[in-house]
Amino acid sequence: MSEAPMFPFPVLIGDIGGTNARFALLDGKDAELTRLPTVHTADFATIDDAIQASVIDGAGAKPKSAMLALAGPIVGDRVQLTNCDWVVEPKRAIARFGLADVVLLNDFEAQSLALPDLAPGDLDPIGNGRARPEAVRVVLGPGTGLGVAALIHADGRWIPVPGEGPHIDIGPVSPRDFAIWPNLERAHGRITAEAVISGPGMLRLYRAICKTDGVPASQASPEAVTNAGLSGADAQAAETLTLMATSLGRVAGDLALIFLAYGGVYLAGAIAGKIAPVLKAGAFRSAFEAKAPYEAIVRQVATAIIVKNDAPLAGIAAFARAPQRFGLELAGRHWRR
Repeated sequence: MSEAPMFPFPVLIGDIGGTNARFALLDGKDAELTRLPTVHTADFATIDDAIQASVIDGAGAKPKSAMLALAGPIVGDRVQLTNCDWVVEPKRAIARFGLADVVLLNDFEAQSLALPDLAPGDLDPIGNGRARPEAVRVVLGPGTGLGVAALIHADGRWIPVPGEGPHIDIGPVSPRDFAIWPNLERAHGRITAEAVISGPGMLRLYRAICKTDGVPASQASPEAVTNAGLSGADAQAAETLTLMATSLGRVAGDLALIFLAYGGVYLAGAIAGKIAPVLKAGAFRSAFEAKAPYEAIVRQVATAIIVKNDAPLAGIAAFARAPQRFGLELAGRHWRR
């Protein structure tokens, strides 16, 4: 693994999702992170236009380097976001904004970088598992899509492991699942974890449950399903939230086994926070632990919701301040002027 380079300040830090882009500025190693207003991706044709309007013109900033976390795999000099029309071109950004360095990360890789510095007050625990220091950790969370990453401690450094885990297949388990699954709309011909455990996935689940029950689907957005489910105003919406929590627990438990994540499994993103009462009601943890013959392993693993604001930005800032703490392989993801 190559030695981590130092990056010139100020550093523009960004967390670019399918719906929102969050930017911040880090003026120096010991400086506080300066948060900038959230940008709606639909309001700008390109990411460069969004940076120009919100960072250069809006904040009057002149960053010397940029570190951007993107919702999608980092491949080549033109990176297409998974759930957004934006294409990120580091060479073009370097030329337009006079940057010395651009680093691109996976969005949940950035989430994982925040894990070592999370304090107890940054977490809302689910269940009674206990996190072991310096053991493997996993973070995942539903939003416009579903993000997954792991964090491994080795050779005195934290090493993030990004991936496309959301695109694994997910199937029915209970008799009720087997009744609902035939009515689920497929994404790209498949039923993946992201197709169920995400904002759009919430709507798919809701419509499938309504079709199974022979009732009209009266909720038209994930927000409406969430509100109706939490209030108890819509029985199918309430079941949707429980089934989503169960599905998230199944996938989280699979990841706990895949990585032997004794450092904990952490849920990130706005949806996890909004449906926290459902996640803590029992279905999530029951599904998480239902991993025969290895229940004894997953029962030990801590699970919690990350409640710290802008955790991905904090994770990127931690790397920008002290790259040597982390074992990031930047080949193919670091562009220099």
